[in-house]
Amino acid sequence: MSGTNGFSVSGYGPERSAWARLIARDSLVRRLDWPMLLSSLLLSLIGTALVFSATRNRTELNQGDPYYFLFRHVLNTGIGLALMIGTIWLGHRTLRTAVPILYGVSVFLVLLVLTPLGATINGAHAWIRLGGGFSLQPSEFVKITIILGMAMLLAARVDAGDKDHPDHRTVVQALGLAAVPIMIVMLMPDLGSVMVMAMIVLGVLLASGASNRWVFGLLGAGAAGAVAVWQLGVLDEYQINRFAAFANPNLDPAGVGYNTNQARIAIGSGGLTGTGLFHGSQTTGQFVPEQQTDFVFTVAGEELGFLGAGLIIVLLGVVLWRACRIARETTELYGTIVAAGIIAWFAFQSFENIGMTLGIMPVAGLPLPFVSYGGSSMFAVWVAIGLLQSIRVQRPMSA
Repeated sequence: MSGTNGFSVSGYGPERSAWARLIARDSLVRRLDWPMLLSSLLLSLIGTALVFSATRNRTELNQGDPYYFLFRHVLNTGIGLALMIGTIWLGHRTLRTAVPILYGVSVFLVLLVLTPLGATINGAHAWIRLGGGFSLQPSEFVKITIILGMAMLLAARVDAGDKDHPDHRTVVQALGLAAVPIMIVMLMPDLGSVMVMAMIVLGVLLASGASNRWVFGLLGAGAAGAVAVWQLGVLDEYQINRFAAFANPNLDPAGVGYNTNQARIAIGSGGLTGTGLFHGSQTTGQFVPEQQTDFVFTVAGEELGFLGAGLIIVLLGVVLWRACRIARETTELYGTIVAAGIIAWFAFQSFENIGMTLGIMPVAGLPLPFVSYGGSSMFAVWVAIGLLQSIRVQRPMSA
């Protein structure tokens, strides 16, 4: 009989079939990338403690319940894990056939943000309120559909054996597919998500084997687009101020530069081992805004110190290392491209989030994968882990 996720075992009769299913399940479990999975789980566990520390005393946010954000963060993580399991069960190849539907739904959802159903949270008009205190950020799921959609187009003829690399027409189609949701997200404007999506597109092109002329052309177009966006006044004032504060750290330290200055103070005060969980004066005193989301790394720096913050970076590095190994070992271009897109996403978003707390990157309003509070982000990153695990478990045994 055929087991799940491409595993096949022979047998006959109900007893033999049950035994075959057990073998197939055991093979699936053994083939999972456990270093990646355990590192991701540990990151979410650390994030749970940091989110609780950052929000337990913030009565203006937690509605008077110190466990408000803790319970919701645990719930988000649990749903994320369920989505990961569901993604592994379906398999990345099955999802490949559903890309047109997933793409259409994601574009529809980001369009809804531009309607009266859209909501502004923390200065970004990028959300859809669902009621009951819950909201959805569609741009998080667009990252996944861009990866899957571009991978489907770029790998179709290569995996079929017709070509050894994507032709120019296919690359144009893939870039057009990515451009539609990216332009919609830019209109919100959600500059942080656009930056991540641009890096995803770049990573996907590099992994696909497309001509380097496309990569250099994309970089040039990105630079020209950034200048045009700045000159045409597409960005909101708060986004312009963030770049101004990055360019000049001493600019208005009590105003536009406040977030970055307070973040650096909090991280610097932690020293080697930190002040201890729940004992950070900057965190307890609520000096750093949005510590449960964009600036959660400052809680780690202050309360867990250099060692604790360093552990987060090491764990993120393990996830990226294992993802690189999966991308390298898979025998199909589609799987390689999907893995590469996720690597570009996780790597850039992690670097941007941590970098903005240290003052080496502009503030862009991006969560730290697995660690920051936020359901949409948590769901998306765990789906991405499910895709990576599926690529690993479905590869041929000889790979």
